[in-house]
Amino acid sequence: MTFPVVGMVGGGQLARMTHEAGIPLGIRFRILSDTAQDSAALVAADVTVGDYRDLDTLRAFAQGCDVITFDHEHVPTGHLRALEADGVVVRPGPDALLHAHDKGVMRARLAEIGVPCPRNRIVADPADVTRFAAETAGYPLVLKTVTGGYDGKGVWFVRAEADAADAFRAGVPVLAEEKVDFVRELAANVVRSPHGQAVAYPVVESVQVDGVCDTVIAPAPGLPDLLSARAQRLALTVARELGVVGHLAVELFETADGRLLVNELAMRPHNSGHWTIDGAATSQFANHLRAVLDLPLGDPRPRTRWTVMANVLGGDYSDMYAGYLHCMARDPGLKIHMYGKDVKPGRKVGHVTTYGDDLDDVRERARHAADYLRGTIDE
Repeated sequence: MTFPVVGMVGGGQLARMTHEAGIPLGIRFRILSDTAQDSAALVAADVTVGDYRDLDTLRAFAQGCDVITFDHEHVPTGHLRALEADGVVVRPGPDALLHAHDKGVMRARLAEIGVPCPRNRIVADPADVTRFAAETAGYPLVLKTVTGGYDGKGVWFVRAEADAADAFRAGVPVLAEEKVDFVRELAANVVRSPHGQAVAYPVVESVQVDGVCDTVIAPAPGLPDLLSARAQRLALTVARELGVVGHLAVELFETADGRLLVNELAMRPHNSGHWTIDGAATSQFANHLRAVLDLPLGDPRPRTRWTVMANVLGGDYSDMYAGYLHCMARDPGLKIHMYGKDVKPGRKVGHVTTYGDDLDDVRERARHAADYLRGTIDE
């Protein structure tokens, strides 16, 4: 067989959905998973269970793969450089991925290329946090560990020096940022191939609850065309300047005076792009695969006027399958995507997608289904 083998490091839901996107293309898919019970490991045929932090494990996994890619950004940069030295094709490469792995490096590089960000700097201790506050607009501030954070973990909102101690207990460098007075959060999703072709999806609004993405609306309602184009150009510029190959999500703050500030980067398929499975001509997962294989990229345009994705979080109601009867009967157009995870309070266990011409109706349908599956409503 001449079809390529794609190896994905990480066995979570992003790997699961990337695997699904490769099936119609005949792509042979391998997964390096932490456990045999991880989301993607439950559905893929070729699974290696091992520790991505162990270089020998990575080297063994890479044998026979035409390209290595990722569903998270936690693989040590030195290990990725070692794989490249072995002749392994790594996409995105370590020079690019470092900017998603290390927030301090990311902020410094974005400043170099003129990308607007919140004011920030690395801080040494709580007293240094207070000095940074004096340099900016004062408290409150946002503190982030430069590595390892996700879904609100490794992030603290501090109102005084006494609140800052927890951020330093992890023993990793801490980044202080001004707390931006934003009107909403946006995400610009783009995909770039090795030969420089790039596509941009519609800019979406991302609604966060307790630091976790709750709802994504595509396209972002009421976003002026000029601001939307600016966000897409900004994301494409970041992808080019950082040498990204594959999918890049640029999370943005929109301010009341029309500015866009970069909050976070993710160099992999992203929660803000899950809507594309049902709502775009080519999903983020299919385009990520096309990019890492250096195939022509697919059409990113939306299929309908509005698409809404709502995350399904675990609650006290563990039997989500029992809710299918109600949700599917109530809304035959509803799309349900479950990740095969055990249900735990607050854990992302799936998402639902709705679409149509009436935004209020589309939002209500998505919200109802997500809440019913979680068990927070029963009618």
